[in-house]
Amino acid sequence: MATVQRWSGREARLLRDALRMSLRDFAACLGVSDRTVSNWEGGEASYQPRAESQAVLDIALGRAPDDAKARFAAALGTNGAAPPVTGRIEVDSHTFLPVFIGVERAGRLCAHMTSSADDQWLEFSSARVDHPEAQDCVLHIFACGVAVFHLFQPHEPTALTELALWRYRFYASDLPWARDKLRDLLDEDHARVPNPEYVLSVPAHLRPVGRNRLRHCPAPAVHAVGPGRPRRPGRTRAPGRHGRESFLGTGFDHPDIVSFGVRGVSTAYAGWSGIAYASHSRERSLTIDELVTCELTVQALWCFTRQIQQMIENGQDPSMPDQYSWRFLRAAYSRLTTARAQETAQHVLMQEAILTSSPS
Repeated sequence: MATVQRWSGREARLLRDALRMSLRDFAACLGVSDRTVSNWEGGEASYQPRAESQAVLDIALGRAPDDAKARFAAALGTNGAAPPVTGRIEVDSHTFLPVFIGVERAGRLCAHMTSSADDQWLEFSSARVDHPEAQDCVLHIFACGVAVFHLFQPHEPTALTELALWRYRFYASDLPWARDKLRDLLDEDHARVPNPEYVLSVPAHLRPVGRNRLRHCPAPAVHAVGPGRPRRPGRTRAPGRHGRESFLGTGFDHPDIVSFGVRGVSTAYAGWSGIAYASHSRERSLTIDELVTCELTVQALWCFTRQIQQMIENGQDPSMPDQYSWRFLRAAYSRLTTARAQETAQHVLMQEAILTSSPS
């Protein structure tokens, strides 16, 4: 009988196929949820279920009919174990820094920028600006009064821990840089220029693909707390080395991480601190431009509503120009939550995941 030294998502899928069971029936047979089995199989050879799940899979294989065991052994023999995920990690990091500057200031800046395409439902203008380290930096000014800096920087960290430290380093430097850049563009006294609050999200495109590596990036507990570093109420500090190694090796399920990948097309996760996306099928997967456009829209609307919330908390009348009153917010919500005819199921899953995991 074929034996498995260490189960991965690949072997779990082969066993299910050998038993000729649907995902739902297989999950019921093992006594786990459909989502658990889907997560195993989505991670393929790079994902290893927890110890208790390893034992459950051992039992399922031992109890399988002889013909199913034969099919499983044949599949193992012909498909060969996939090599472990090794080698360098390549990351395309897209960082966003939103700040509310007001409709009047936005109008002044837009007059010297390139307007968005006609098909963009949330009106904005853009211009490239110099950044000391980013490969590319674009400032987007939304007509509703929000400015969003979009920084692109490819990176090849030696390990995921180094990636996290690399991201932390920019939190302390990019926020004051963004404020200084706005001061220069607006030609205003430094004290009058508003502060970007924090880096809300960092989409990352990782290669090679590893399910737990991807889940690590948007994990809410990944960000350390410190001066100039973001923190959402109720979140914990970054896990130590032992904790990182544990969930990278055996899996890590955080309730605030939402999966929006499509089997055979992509592996994707969203969390309040970012999204991670890796394509398996270039022709069918979402493009990085589609991911960035969605994130820009959510960033701008989050920043706009955050400004209204702060005004209310400060006892001020949250007055906005008529075109950006409650009707604007209602239309924006409807636009983000209602699929258009040209949008695929992947677009819908992406928008739902980002909206669900974004702070509100």
